[in-house]
Order: sequence, then structure tokens, then C-alpha cells
Amino acid sequence: MMAAGNDGHLDSPAAASAPGLEALAVADSLSARPLPAVALAGIVHAAELAGLVFIGIVLRHVVGQESGQGLAAAGWLGWAGILLAPLVATSLAHSGGCYRLSALRDPVRPLGKLLAIWMGVVIVFAGLAFLGSLGSETAPRWMLATSIAGFVFLLIERILLARLMARFAREGRLDRRAVIVGGGEEARALIETLAAESPDVRICGVFDDRSEDRAPGAAGGPPRLGTIAELVSFARKAHVDTVIVSLPQTAEQRLLEILRALWVLPVDIRLSAMSARLRFRPRAYSYIGSIPFLDLADRPIAGWDAVAKRGFDLLVGTVALVLLSPVMLATALAIRLDSPGPVFFRQKRYGFNNEVISVLKFRSMYHHLSDPNAKVVVTRGDPRVTRVGRFIRRASIDELPQLFNVLAGTLSIVGPRPHAVNAHTADQLWDEVVDGYFARHRVKPGITGWAQINGWRGEIDVPEKIQRRVEFDLEYIERWSVPFDLYIVLMTPLRLLTGENAY
Repeated sequence: MMAAGNDGHLDSPAAASAPGLEALAVADSLSARPLPAVALAGIVHAAELAGLVFIGIVLRHVVGQESGQGLAAAGWLGWAGILLAPLVATSLAHSGGCYRLSALRDPVRPLGKLLAIWMGVVIVFAGLAFLGSLGSETAPRWMLATSIAGFVFLLIERILLARLMARFAREGRLDRRAVIVGGGEEARALIETLAAESPDVRICGVFDDRSEDRAPGAAGGPPRLGTIAELVSFARKAHVDTVIVSLPQTAEQRLLEILRALWVLPVDIRLSAMSARLRFRPRAYSYIGSIPFLDLADRPIAGWDAVAKRGFDLLVGTVALVLLSPVMLATALAIRLDSPGPVFFRQKRYGFNNEVISVLKFRSMYHHLSDPNAKVVVTRGDPRVTRVGRFIRRASIDELPQLFNVLAGTLSIVGPRPHAVNAHTADQLWDEVVDGYFARHRVKPGITGWAQINGWRGEIDVPEKIQRRVEFDLEYIERWSVPFDLYIVLMTPLRLLTGENAY
């Protein structure tokens, strides 16, 4: 049922150079993806809140049953205690730093604070109920049982969490991966300070275009892995989070050249401000430990924004899949009846951070004429396109199977459209046509996007069309918000009614 094409030519002739053997070895050792601290904190917080609420519900039912009053007789006061006590306790624990990355790396250390908060909250709620003569005769027993059961739950859960975090730490998945750009005394001092103050920051290596004698590395420190051009490929392979530039302010031209090379990466770019020559207001700085940095570029859609976008994708993707399943079934049947061959078609395309992903589509061409490597652009009246294919391409129905890509996490509902790895115009690959083309891959590609609802879809037969698409894609990355995504989703069906440029 599924046609899979050859990988084709996956290496792009972009300005980035392949890293050397030592850099590849380091990148391979970092193959496990780092876990985002925000997501980890949110999961642990939600799990503890849900566990305490569940304990309260179960014990309220059990204790109530003994006196002939089940859970239904709890009343608003009982439910207030069941829900509010865990909510207040976990909120106070959050304010007390029990869900910070440092606490998650060693969850046993904040255990005493967490348990004290839980017992204190239950005691306060019990005292308020007693003073106000509120609650039933079973309330004291329920509160006592809940406090003890919650104590045991948090104790066991944090011990198990400690074992899980220890495994993640051994795999390097809790580290904040960083590389240093620039060598010499300033870089050496920076590396030593980071090692002493921020053990969660892992310096993977040093990159510099200058020779070893002009910019020597730090003895016993992270290895010197290559040039700036090689850094781009290394950062993608090693899933680097932060690029720290250690250059004097006087090297303005060199700094601009480095930014031009690195801005296509989905990373935070920071300029070390340890040098006394850098004097800015304190609000201009961000800090890692006590080290001040100037923020040159931020990773787009990071932290809670990434969580919100993923939640949006899962919600909209699931609803769309359910609502559009009749259309998809009818399309699959029409394709089978129209021409021999599989219903689905896979194509290699660029995904987030230039990773090659396999995108799923309805087959719109005759099977024996299919072009999985996108060597020949589809044009108006293309004889390779079937009758059904012509309709589903114009209506973009052929893209609907990509909802499965969304649920799998390789695509987003909204984002820059994923282009085939060999996509080209006039024998030029698109990264050769558009300067900074790969900057559009700093976020996940999407089924629909800002460029598409502005009319930039379909055949790209002149360089201006891909230039305009990239401009809209970069504008989308800068403007992203959940309401903006929702607006694009709502506008997409209206734009598809025109069917412009799609054939």
C-alpha cells in the first residue's frame, strides 16, 4: 500500500562543511537528544498533582463508604479539599524550586521541603475545617489518611524519579549542550568559570577559524573541533542548545561574519560579556551562573512556547483526523479505482534543523511515473498526474495523510512547508538560490503556513517565488504565537477554495 522512494541526494551544498573525525566522534557520543527542562518540570508537576488528587478521591470514597457516605456525598467542601490541597501544595513546591532542573537532577535533596509543604498544607486545611466547624464526621479520618498516603506517595515517587534522572544524567540528556566560538585566554577563563559554577552546562568543544598558535585551546579542557563552517554541521548532529561567542567587542566585523554563518541554527547565541571592555546596563545581560552574556539570538519557539505549540498540534491534528477521515477514506478509494499502485506516497524532505524526514501523501501520479526524489517539478497539465491526482492536488487533499506526521511529531500543523531534499529551480538547489535558506528549518515544518495562505504555493519556476516563500516563512518564525497559528489554520480552507497555483 505504500511506495517508498530512494533517499536520493541528501547532502546539501550549503556553506556548512562536514565536521572532522574528532568532531564526528564527539557528536556521536551526544546522539541522545537532550530533554527540555520545561517539559520535565511540567510532567513531574502534573504527575504529583494528579497523584495527590487521585489519592484524595480514593480515600474520600473509602472512608465515606465506612459511614455509609460515598464519594457522591462529599459535597462542595469535600471536593474543595480534594482539589485545593494538592493544588496549593504543588504550587508552593513550584515556588520553592522543587521543580527546577537542579532539583530534578537531584530530586532527593528537595524531598524534605516537598514533604514539609504537603504536611503543612493538609494541617492548615484541617485546622480551617475544624475552626469553621466545617466538614462531616469522617473528615478528620479522611484528612489523616490523605496526609499519610500523600506523604508515602511523594516519598516513593521522588526516589523513583531520582533513579530515572540518574539514568538521564548518565546519557547526557539533562545537560545544556554548548560550544565555544573563539579561543585564547578569554575562552579559557570562560570555560573554567562555567565548569566551576554551572555543572549542568556541558561544553562540547571549541570552534575557531584562527590557527592554534593564534588562538590556543584550553589545556585539559574541551577539545578544539574545527572551524565556524564545521560548527554548523556539528551543532545539528550533536543537538547543541547554546553557542557562546568569546570574542572582544573590537572584533565587530568577525562577530558579524560568525552571526551570518550561525543564524540558520535553532540555538541560543550568546556573546560572553566577561571582558571589562563590555559595559551595558544590567538589564541587557542574561546570566549562566554569575557570568553575564549578551543575547545575540534566541532559539525560536522554545520552553513553554514549544509545549504550547506541541499541544496545539496534537489537539488540532487529532480533531482534523477524526473530522476528515471520511474524506481520506473516499480519496483512498478513488485513487485505487483510478490507477494501479499504492494509495500512499512517501517522499524525503527537510524537517526541523535540516533533518531528513519521510513525509506521507496520497499518491497523485501514476505509480510508474512517480518522482520520489523531486527531480522534475510538477507543472500545469503534467501528464504524470492522474485524474484524481489533479483534483486532490488542487484542493490539497493529497496533504491530509501528513496529519499522521503531525501526531508522530515530525511535522507541525502550521510552519514552513517541508521541501524535497532535491527541490530546485533552473538546475539550482533552493539553498543556492536563497541566501540563508536553511534558516526556515529552525522550526518544524507544517502542513500549512503563512506563505501558503498568502498565495505562495504550487509550482516554483522562477527564483523570485522561492525567495518570497522563504521571506514569509522567516516572518512566520518571528511572529509565531498560538493565536497566529489558529488564524492560519482558519484561513487555510478559504485560500484553498481559489485553487491558485496548485496543479
